[in-house]
This record gives sequence, structure tokens and C-alpha cells, in this order.
Amino acid sequence: MTAPLSNVELYFLYDSHCPWSYAATPLINEIHKAYPQINLHLWHSAFFSSLNEADITISKQEVNDVEQLANINFSTSYKHTLEQNRDSTLSANLMSWAQLKTPTLALPLLKALQEAHFEQGNSLSCQTQFTDIIARLKLSPPTKVFKADKLSNDAQELVQEVFELQEIIATQAIPALLLAIDDELILLNHNFYLTQPKAIVEAVQLELEKHNH
Repeated sequence: MTAPLSNVELYFLYDSHCPWSYAATPLINEIHKAYPQINLHLWHSAFFSSLNEADITISKQEVNDVEQLANINFSTSYKHTLEQNRDSTLSANLMSWAQLKTPTLALPLLKALQEAHFEQGNSLSCQTQFTDIIARLKLSPPTKVFKADKLSNDAQELVQEVFELQEIIATQAIPALLLAIDDELILLNHNFYLTQPKAIVEAVQLELEKHNH
């Protein structure tokens, strides 16, 4: 018998505009399909927010590295945008709102945003670029979500949660997948599973079995 799933949480620290996060999202999909009872927390780090002082561009080399290590291909439309600055402010606002207000739709929303950005080359930097996604998922976010010059209060609070969790795991690298079982926090090495997302389910199962009660 494994640990009660009511005591298990899965945290995904990511940025909607981060190619590594895009490559790791299928792992979250597989875990969620196998264990829908596990509480899923999608925490947008807003690394590519316009307010972040870090370099917010992505190099061709980094994209090539993701393609090789994850065995995926980015679209030509996306690659044509690489010289442009990334700005995930609106996506961070929208995802934070969804995570807090309608969590069952947070993962479908993240997948839709990533599809728009990485497959269609949509920069997701203005409100109109979200219209189709919001309509398709039948979402009703407040207008404050689309203030491009600032993170919403919800987003800022989640970013602070991300910082605190990153201090605990002693790394600011994204993406990060963490399994919390009771009081123990386990960092799942997503790099092992990028080419075989289904295999991470076995890793989660092993961790759950370690925590038999």
C-alpha cells in the first residue's frame, strides 16, 4: 500500500515561455493522468517577465539543445521569434489566476499557451493574442490579468512561493518537478524522462512505495 494520495502534492515550477518547461510539461501530463488524485500546483516563475532583470532572450543554441535532449522539434514560426525578447507577464498573470480560481483548467490552459507560443509562434504579449484560448476553454479572467506592465497580485504571490520553494531545494533552475509526500520534498530529475515521458510515472510510483504507512 502506498502513501495516501491526499497527502501527496506535485509542484511544477516553470515559465510558459521557457523551452525547457515546454519539453517537461508532457511529464506533468503523464503523472496527472496516472494519478489524478494528486494535488497539482502549476507555479509560474515569471522568469521571462518584463520586470525581470535577467536576459529574456533565448538563443538558437539553447533551442537546439532542447530539441536534441528532449527529441522534439520546435516550429519554424517559433524559431523566427528567437531574436525577440520574451515577455511572459500576461501568461504568468493568467496562469496564476487559473491556478487559484479554476485549478482543474490550469493544465489545459498551460498546454494551450505553450502550443500557441512554441508551435504557432504567438508571443502572447497582448490581450488579443489570448482571445481564442480563453474562448476555447470558456474562461472568464478579470481585466487586471491583462495589464502588461505589471504582475498581478496573484502572480506576485505565487512567484514569492516559487522563490521560497527554490530556497528549500537550493536551485533556481526551471523547470523543476517536486513531489511532496507528507513533510518530505522530493526533486524529480526530469532530464531522465524528457524522451520517455511515461517513464516518470514509474519514478513517482517508486517514491510513493517508499512512503508506505
